[in-house]
Amino acid sequence: MGVLLTDTTLRDAHQSLIATRMRTRDMLPIVEELDKVGFFSLEVWGGATFDSCIRFLNEDPWERLRAIRAKTKNTKLQMLLRGQNLVGYRHYADDAVREFVRLAVKNGIDVFRIFDALNDIRNLELSIAEVKKQGAHAQGGICYTTSPVHSVEGFADMAKELADKGCDSICIKDMAGLIAPKIASELVTAIKAKVSIPISLHSHCSSGMAPMSYQAAADAGISILDTAFTSFAWGTSQPPTESIAAAFKDAPYDTGYDLEKLYEIGEYFVTMKSKYKSLFTEETLRPSINVLLHQTPGGMLSNLVNQLKEQNALNKMNDVLEELPKVRADLGYPPLVTPTSQILGIQAVLNVLTGQRYKMVTQEVKNYLHGQYGKPPAPMNAEIRKQIIGDKDIIECRPADLIEPELEANREEADKLGILKQDEDLMTYTLYPRVAVQFLKGELKEEVLAGEQEAEVPAK
Repeated sequence: MGVLLTDTTLRDAHQSLIATRMRTRDMLPIVEELDKVGFFSLEVWGGATFDSCIRFLNEDPWERLRAIRAKTKNTKLQMLLRGQNLVGYRHYADDAVREFVRLAVKNGIDVFRIFDALNDIRNLELSIAEVKKQGAHAQGGICYTTSPVHSVEGFADMAKELADKGCDSICIKDMAGLIAPKIASELVTAIKAKVSIPISLHSHCSSGMAPMSYQAAADAGISILDTAFTSFAWGTSQPPTESIAAAFKDAPYDTGYDLEKLYEIGEYFVTMKSKYKSLFTEETLRPSINVLLHQTPGGMLSNLVNQLKEQNALNKMNDVLEELPKVRADLGYPPLVTPTSQILGIQAVLNVLTGQRYKMVTQEVKNYLHGQYGKPPAPMNAEIRKQIIGDKDIIECRPADLIEPELEANREEADKLGILKQDEDLMTYTLYPRVAVQFLKGELKEEVLAGEQEAEVPAK
């Protein structure tokens, strides 16, 4: 049985390299060709695409999904779901989680890769159950990271727990490209010893090791690997689809994909890379083993670069990357993935720019210390916690148990604002109340790319 590939070009690849700015109109012309390859799935939705569509592109993310679905007849469509955080940055009430999953399936999602930033399975249970109830494929995500408290055995135990919760497959989600070939082999072997469902490996080329780790995972019996077409691969994105398929040709795990077809699709994305060239940065295009120290995932790295540019402080990037592991240790070694990557990343930036650790603290860090995101892998620094939130009680239960149902109250608010034209609009408003109002009222404009702006200036 050959290895299957999930192609991420329409979601994680451009999230990692160009801060999720690819437009739907640039995706649709190639979707029917992607559909002919035989991929396990196309990852096209979730993660930051939902937010970016509204905030920067003036696009309805639900409409993007429907448009891609209409052109995809043979291949499963996949999304990345942040468990109780859905595609937002806080925990949402259970009624919101149920409705989001229902609408995602209705609009075309077949496979939900579900993860929690702290690997707290309590935050995944409802999403997994609801995905199964809606008849879709639940892929349980394990956020891979390295720290004094993480181990191969611990991750394998989590895989078993996810399988017991009803997951149809397991994903080893290596957000920052940290997994070395030896560990990839050991981890796939350890998980296969505990579960009988398919295993997927998702990695990034941030450290340069991912292609070798994919080979090791294939040797160990992996079922699915995540790749992206060459123009949107490498750097902080995934290994290249064409190269992995070519490397595996005539091996026991041959993908069986038509290399000529892959080349043709790849050429389309060459033109897209040219169109978006102003958004590519040197920092996201070149691998660096420094990622093994700071563990910053691809999407977060491009965001950090943008944040520091806005403050005219890009020269402080190395200082921020040195501070980040210290903040992570203080907060109990969470894996760095949305939303923890943003929470810790912004705090590291503040610590560096103010010149004094935790002099300024974001509300999100306070919420994290209070336990609103769940239980971290290790105890937090008690001194730092006391300094920031005092003697406030720590939440011990599943955080969402403390959140009241929110959809009906949101519906009343949205009705008063006159912004509901479809069920999906209520979900958009629930996820991003501020920006959704402007978007749904038609008050936002699409961000203009550098090259396009110049073209719009009339000749003198």
